Amino acid sequence: MGDGGEIRAAVIGAGYLGRFHAQKWAGLAGCRLVAIADPEAEVRARVGAELSVNAVADWQELLGSVDAVSIATPTPLHHLIARACLLAGIHVLVEKPITVTVADARDLIQAAAHTRRILQVGHLERFNAAVQAIEGIVTRPRFIESHRLAPFRQRGTDVSVVLDVMIHDIDLIQSIVRSPLVAVDAIGTSVFSDELDIANARLRFASGCVANVTASRVSMKTERKLRLFQDDLYLSLDLQQKIVTVIRKGAGPADGDMPQVAIEERTYEQGDALKCEIEAFADSIRTGRPPLVGGEAGLEALETAIRIAALVRGGAPIS
Repeated sequence: MGDGGEIRAAVIGAGYLGRFHAQKWAGLAGCRLVAIADPEAEVRARVGAELSVNAVADWQELLGSVDAVSIATPTPLHHLIARACLLAGIHVLVEKPITVTVADARDLIQAAAHTRRILQVGHLERFNAAVQAIEGIVTRPRFIESHRLAPFRQRGTDVSVVLDVMIHDIDLIQSIVRSPLVAVDAIGTSVFSDELDIANARLRFASGCVANVTASRVSMKTERKLRLFQDDLYLSLDLQQKIVTVIRKGAGPADGDMPQVAIEERTYEQGDALKCEIEAFADSIRTGRPPLVGGEAGLEALETAIRIAALVRGGAPIS
């Protein structure tokens, strides 16, 4: 690290999301944003000037001069860049999905283990205040339903809606259920891009929990909602507005045919999930503690997403 334990950081890929990563690193105590890298001259000039930081075209120039990187390039480049950084002794925060293929994800996990470097995957919803608020509340989920809808935009269409959008909820659901996935059924279609733009999947877990997951990037509205049921409660999360509603059976006597219910609704501060994510990454670097969303979690979400996409295309699930 730099002087006084300062983490020297860089961002590879300074487009829409990479710019936000660079902003957070630049403002983080105990860290110093050393450089950003992007092949597009206009992009790197704009972000470099905005943050008064060195901007390079070739990310390989950063090897040997930084301790940590955020990788926010197009997904097909994740494996090549992350692997080179890990083998150069650099801690890696790679945007989701971790890689395009399962084999590449496993390779990154092995590289991180071999070099004893932190590999964190940017599943940002794990740092959503509403998600963190239900930790410990949901213990035996029976049914989960998620809707993640957004208007069409060209950004992100290098991969399907499953890998671009649905994977957020796949990761959330698998982290909540914590049980092996035993069956998947899925449908979907393309609308505006060459990839899938709408998809629905039904996931069945060994615990008996079933999840119904819908994602669209051709919607007229934006919605990010998660609903969970278990034997003693119903829970609704508005991930966009940060509202958590918990409904439980009340302790009082029934009012005629209607049982007593206890309804609790809490609204949380919007916060800054990306800042929290990068802070957690920096903390893992300093302490050696495993990241909240490590390579294995990224792999698990990717495996499920690939199975879903394969089913939608009409082929057999890919292992």
